[in-house]
Amino acid sequence: MRHALQLKPRTSTKRHQSAEATLYLDGRDVLTVLALACTLAWFCHTIIAEARFIPSLSMAPTLTIGDRLVIEKVSYHLRRPRYGEIVVFHPPQSAFQNQVGLDPSIPWIKRVVALPGDRVAVVDGQLFRNGRRTREPYALTATATLQMSEKKVPANSVFVLGDNRRNSVDSATWGPLPVCNIIGRASFRFWPPSRFGGLRSPEPRIEMAQSL
Repeated sequence: MRHALQLKPRTSTKRHQSAEATLYLDGRDVLTVLALACTLAWFCHTIIAEARFIPSLSMAPTLTIGDRLVIEKVSYHLRRPRYGEIVVFHPPQSAFQNQVGLDPSIPWIKRVVALPGDRVAVVDGQLFRNGRRTREPYALTATATLQMSEKKVPANSVFVLGDNRRNSVDSATWGPLPVCNIIGRASFRFWPPSRFGGLRSPEPRIEMAQSL
């Protein structure tokens, strides 16, 4: 009988130790899951995609204030930007000359209209590429007065313009954009619900009948 009474506290202690071990393992597993989740979130945001919102009208009518977009980052690790694609980028230092109140830490968004080696000019908001006028169904040019003499896009750069030619600070003002400044490609709009869907990137078409 005395022997049986001596076994009870030992059993209780073992159960207590087992419970502590279980709790310890569960806590360690939670920390592991949290660490993996944070790593995955960082990887997705840095390498795959991120969300951005539109703060201005420089890309109207395609994008308006408050639109929220998915910026896809994988494509440009595999290939160069293409005509008509909407890109998010870190503006070069030349973009801030004669500009007051712009925050250099905030990325910009514009459309690629010319690639390395292209010659580009702007006449009354209309784009001319390699001496030929281009048809841009997405651009708001009816009342635009923007003028830019012909320039050649250097290697490893692109030429970007806002769709709203009357209200955009872009390559026509500060020059070509280095490809290394590009964060990613705007691929999808998820807000507002009424404009939910993928973003088309129509290539500016050259009009052979009209030249510069």
